[in-house]
Amino acid sequence: MPSIAIISKPQKPELATILPELTVWLKQHGYVAVLDPMSAAYLGSGEAVPRHLMHERPSELVIVLGGDGTLLAAARAFARTQTPILSVNLGSLGFLAEVPLAELFTTLESWLENGCAIDERAMLHAEVRRAGLVHHEFEALNDVVITKGTIARMVSILVKAGDQTVAQFSADGVIVATPTGSTAYNLAANGPILAPDIDGMIVTAVCPHQLTVRPLVVRGDAKITLTIEGVPEQIYLTVDGQEAVELKLGDELHCCRSRYTIRLIRRSGNSFFDVLRAKLKWGER
Repeated sequence: MPSIAIISKPQKPELATILPELTVWLKQHGYVAVLDPMSAAYLGSGEAVPRHLMHERPSELVIVLGGDGTLLAAARAFARTQTPILSVNLGSLGFLAEVPLAELFTTLESWLENGCAIDERAMLHAEVRRAGLVHHEFEALNDVVITKGTIARMVSILVKAGDQTVAQFSADGVIVATPTGSTAYNLAANGPILAPDIDGMIVTAVCPHQLTVRPLVVRGDAKITLTIEGVPEQIYLTVDGQEAVELKLGDELHCCRSRYTIRLIRRSGNSFFDVLRAKLKWGER
């Protein structure tokens, strides 16, 4: 039988009821459920597949039961597969996970009938290079962020776009965000909102010690390089706010558009601006 992957958020008691109903529904419609460890734990049985290995089990759909954070983890896990993702909001905001729980089964029925819109989102590829060698590499749906640790001192970062020097930032950190990530940490740092179909990237300094520094939008095919030129005690790179690696003086972060994209299932007739107004109260007085 064809498979559908299920990824669940921890500490959501309602999933102990939802998941048995969902797995029965899938079986009735000719699908076998591939469960991540959290989903299997809610069911109390069943074979669990670690999230980072789930892409090795071909699936026709990924169902994410959680919030935006759970969706970000699923997006990175399935980035190389092009498998469509249906994200059901069990969190507080759910800007990306827009399908309410009450509409789970009606949305699945619509998907079976090819009645759902597919929203393709660009991802970001990031490489940490140390002494000229690739030390770590990541795919991100929202953003990659260089940020200082617990010490209050600022970090000094040289920013380049291709071979051109942009500026040297003295700040608490720097965000490189996709259009999807423009409404995440970038927005909290006073960065611009980009519609998800814009071909661009955003570079935003976090609390810069320079009044002239403002967020920068560059082309989607730009190559952004951030070089660590001055550090406090500790400095880190975080990926979608979920993965982290410590950086050192002289490290370079190379960012470009990923070769992979994410395909999100959307409710028909629900636009990006509808979500902005509903979730962020955008434009209200």
